[in-house]
Order: sequence, then C-alpha cells, then structure tokens
Amino acid sequence: MTIRNMARELDGAAISALLRSLPARPLLLGLGEARHFVGELGELRNEIFRHLVEHEGYRSFAIESDCLKGLVVDDHLATGAGDLDDVMARGFSHGFGASPANRELVRWMRAHNEKHDEKLRFFGIDGPLEYWAASPREALTALHGLLDGPLPCTRETLDVLLGPDERWSDEATVMDPARSIGRSADAQRLRVIADELVALLDTQLPQLGVRDRERAQLYGRTAVGLLRYHHAMADPGAARISRLSALRDAMMAANLCAVAAHGPALVFAHNLHLQRHRSRLSLGDQHVQMWSAGAITAARLGDRYAYLASAFGAVGGDTPAADCAEGVLATLPWDAALVGGRHLAQVAAGASPRVSQDFAYFPLDPARLDVIDGVVFVRQAVDLGAPG
Repeated sequence: MTIRNMARELDGAAISALLRSLPARPLLLGLGEARHFVGELGELRNEIFRHLVEHEGYRSFAIESDCLKGLVVDDHLATGAGDLDDVMARGFSHGFGASPANRELVRWMRAHNEKHDEKLRFFGIDGPLEYWAASPREALTALHGLLDGPLPCTRETLDVLLGPDERWSDEATVMDPARSIGRSADAQRLRVIADELVALLDTQLPQLGVRDRERAQLYGRTAVGLLRYHHAMADPGAARISRLSALRDAMMAANLCAVAAHGPALVFAHNLHLQRHRSRLSLGDQHVQMWSAGAITAARLGDRYAYLASAFGAVGGDTPAADCAEGVLATLPWDAALVGGRHLAQVAAGASPRVSQDFAYFPLDPARLDVIDGVVFVRQAVDLGAPG
C-alpha cells in the first residue's frame, strides 16, 4: 500500500469518515499545531469546526489560550456583549487575538448563535501563565465573591495577602527562583485559603445557578493551579522547568475535562500539549519533559479522546527531506490531506526525523505515529505570522 491509497483530501467527508473509524465517538477531538500562527492551518481548522457543528453535533470550541480571558469570548457568543475588536483584544492570550482565523471563527460562532437556540460555546484551556504566571487575584476574588459565609477570610484580607500584582507576574522569576514569592508566608496562607474556598464551593454547589457553578469551578481550579505553579517557581532544583511545564499541562487537562462535560468539542492547541505520549523539548540548556495535557486527558477519558496532529510540507522556505514523514506526505497530490496515524506509521516505517530550519516548527516523530489518530497535512505553510 502507498500513502496515496491510505490518505484522503482534507474535507468534511474525510473528517466524518475518520470519526466513524474510531473505537468510540470522541468527546474531545484535538487538532494539534506543529507551529503556532500558521494562517493556512487556522483556516482549515475553521472549516473543520463548521463541518463538525453542522454535521456531527459539535457545540464547543476550545483553544490554547487563557481560560479566564476566554470568558470574554464566551459571553460575546452568548449575548453579543462587547465590540468584536475589544473581544479579540481582551478574550485571548499569547497574541492569539491578532489571528485573522481566530477573528473569523469568533465572528462565525456569534452569527451562528444569533440564528440557533442551541448555542455554541468557547473555552480557553490554558492557565493565566507562560513560564511566568499571573497573580491569582482574579480567580481567588471571583470565587470568594460567589460563595456565602462563613468564609475563611474577608475580601480585605485577600487583598492584603495578595499585595501588588507585579510581585507575582515578575518575568525575571523564570530564570531566578529567588525572585519568586511562591513560598512566602503570604503565598502559603493563600494556598490554604484557596483550598478552603474550593471545599466550601463543593458544599454550596446546589445553590448556585448553572453559569455561576461552572465559573466558580473554573475560578477554583485556576486559583489552586496558579498557587501551585508559583510555589514550584520558587524551587531552585534542576528539574524546575520540567515541573512547571508539567503543572501547566495538568491545568490544561483539568480544563479539558470540564469542556468534555459540555459534549463534543474541537480542541486547538500545540501538538506538544495534545499528543498522547510524553513531551520533550529543549529551552536553552534546559531539557524539558512532561506528560502532555492530551496524555493526561486520554488517561481519564480513554477512547473518548482523539487526537489529530498537524504537519507541514514547506514551512516558509524550509522543505522536508524525502526520507522523513513529512517528505512522504509531500508526495500526496492535495494542498491539504488527512491520513490515519497508524497508516502513516506503516508507510513511513524507518523514516528519519525531520530537521527543520524553522525553530518554531516541531516535526512529526516517526517513532510515535502509531499513537496518533490522524495527521492533518498542509503542503505549504506560508502565512506564518508571529513565532509561537
């Protein structure tokens, strides 16, 4: 069998056929990015999501962006609140609000909701962090405000313990753990308070409306996750960056499982966050490894989690060698194609890893193709935007 016999041109019918080939209907269908800010992939993602909504009953979209900022977009979809320019500026992190494909997606989802009673939902799955992290103020105070007394502390006490947000969000803490306040007396007390607030939330869930319940749980997950993250930032140990990366993906996985509760959703994030196997990457002289959010989610959802990796042929001016997996895919006659991961593993057995001149591109691992449900291949990635 050749790759041509196993692959299909990427369209809605190909996506539906792949879904039918899976052992179970996924609650979460992950579409990975081999590189952030590739315009061609964003446009294909939008086409895939429209097909999933119109033909497969999908009602949610989730993206690798700040989960708290995502509430701005979700409110806009539900009510029309906010000007689209403002929604894109405030509703995304990591510069993703500047993506034309993301703007078009939000516009289309809002137009859909204006015409249908069953509304589409939007979710951010990332924490309010990169390798540095935001203050837990927003999550803690929002959760505190949704609960009835007796509360473990007053709002004023929270404000005193939190102090200025700048002492939490200092980017220099990434390289210098001594600058982190994550193990200070204030931070330690806030961790106890966050735990008590989440425990109190569990006792008060029945009295909260659906919207407040969902948001209170999100605030609780985020507050606890951020305080854990800041605590790890103050660790001077050699495995510090790997620990931070693992905590970040664990927060993503918790958010993904919450998204799954709303029914079938398309998830768009980097391949490194969605793949089922352990992720490895180099950051300067740091060799980072962690279980990805996809691996953690798959451990919880089993066959109800499915993952499509993306791969590109030409990335800017960089083209793949013939003996790598992307080189095999480049022999296909279509601009965009879909092939099962196990099928590609058969054809690309013995392939060499791709060596890319684009530092932001993460090639397919030929040894891991059999744990991917499918590969979305884009022949040319020309619209690269900002490096991710």
